[in-house]
Amino acid sequence: MASFAAFGGILFGYDTGVISGIKEMNFWLKTFGYESPAGSGTYTISTANESLIVSILSLGTFFGALFAAPMADTLGRRMGIVAANLVFCAGVAMQTAATAVPLFVAGRVFAGLGVGMVSCLVPMYQAEASPKWIRGAVVSCYQWAITIGLLLAACVNQGTKDRNDYGSYRIPIAIQFAWAGILSAGMLYLPESPRYLVKRHRDADAARALGRLMSVPPDHQDVQMELEDVKANLRMEEEVGQSSYVDCFKMGPNKILFRTLTGIFLQAWQQLTGINFIFYYGTTFFKNSGISNPFLITIATNVVNVCMTIPAFWAVDHVGRRRLLLIGAAGMLVCEYLVAIIGVTISVSNQAGQKVLVAFVCIYIAFFASTWGPIAWVVTSEIYPLAIRAKAMSMSTASNWLWNFGIGYATPYIVNPEYGNLGPKVFFVWGSTCVGCLVFTYFCIPETKGLSLEQIDILYQNTTPVKSVAYRDQLIAHNVHAADEDAIARVTTEVRMAEKGEKGEAHNEEKV
Repeated sequence: MASFAAFGGILFGYDTGVISGIKEMNFWLKTFGYESPAGSGTYTISTANESLIVSILSLGTFFGALFAAPMADTLGRRMGIVAANLVFCAGVAMQTAATAVPLFVAGRVFAGLGVGMVSCLVPMYQAEASPKWIRGAVVSCYQWAITIGLLLAACVNQGTKDRNDYGSYRIPIAIQFAWAGILSAGMLYLPESPRYLVKRHRDADAARALGRLMSVPPDHQDVQMELEDVKANLRMEEEVGQSSYVDCFKMGPNKILFRTLTGIFLQAWQQLTGINFIFYYGTTFFKNSGISNPFLITIATNVVNVCMTIPAFWAVDHVGRRRLLLIGAAGMLVCEYLVAIIGVTISVSNQAGQKVLVAFVCIYIAFFASTWGPIAWVVTSEIYPLAIRAKAMSMSTASNWLWNFGIGYATPYIVNPEYGNLGPKVFFVWGSTCVGCLVFTYFCIPETKGLSLEQIDILYQNTTPVKSVAYRDQLIAHNVHAADEDAIARVTTEVRMAEKGEKGEAHNEEKV
């Protein structure tokens, strides 16, 4: 049931991917652009309008993600998703009807508001409704749905790009009504998040919802034990502070400030890997690089993105979040530097070289799809305490979209011939940012695989990300619950004594 909510990723991915192809379609350029040179029959669009049309969606999603917090705490996670779909459909209607840039841009803004809300609410709902042993895989389904949306957009664009009528761009845009309808209808039949219901002090409803998710009666022992953990954690959070935005930036034993900033920066670093350069401007980039059919290459890169997200379903709950993020950052930075080096050393007419360039772009996408793509959403959906989860997660998601907007708006100015003209040299920038991803992960991301959301709170209170693996292992070995303060103290003491013992042995070896 929680996995169905991942369908929201289709909206995100499709809306992100569809513009990449639409802005290269001849009829769309004729409708929204201008003839250049005059009398040539060739149409183009100004760099300023291209930047605005591509990036304005992300500006809408930035505010949509922020609006998601009050929506999640008032309407609930489930009905919040339904409401977000209505806003999204208003934007799709505007884009479908548009024949001039202003209305098209307004439609992109409203669609962005809807996508921004969905991109925050769906992972939140999934994390709160999933059992701990498969939570990573369930939330990863959201990223997989994003990749499927990107692939569907590329395929639909390929099918309509040669039409010489309004259907060339209206068909790909209007298809989004179907995605929103499917998601809204499905969410009406799913249970509300049990943790949201506990936060609203609706304990009986929470028991029924959790029992339905676990396929057991509401009075089952497992249901009651998990609800007690959730309530114990919430009581402790409410004693420390309320659930305002100010509380998201408070220092204290729960390390709320550190956790809030971790989510905000993690989503920023995900965008700074450069992945959306490929999916926003991939068609244009491959075209300028001398690829004969850039639309087909775009489909190929999307197929890689979809297929390589599947291994993450297994790896995220077996290899772990922290380790996969480190592996992914290292793999991406190597590929991006190689793409940059190949791009600046070969000519556009060198077909063999261009194929190698495409191959390394695909390997880079494979590293992203199996690591940073899904796991950034997994981590940000689980590291926050219940009292501030909606607000903190809305800010981390807004960070993703703010950087998405900045990159989307700046890229044409960076790579287009009449401006920065970096071309493939832009991959030197993305490679360097992946070095930052590597350093950030090592110092700021703890290992949380196999832990309940309440156990993650315990982990943050008693250890650091660098030492989190050992503490996590002890929490699982002793099956520590949030309501059992003696067990928490015992495990913390054991881990710290073990660390001191290791330091003592190392010191003695140095003396010898």
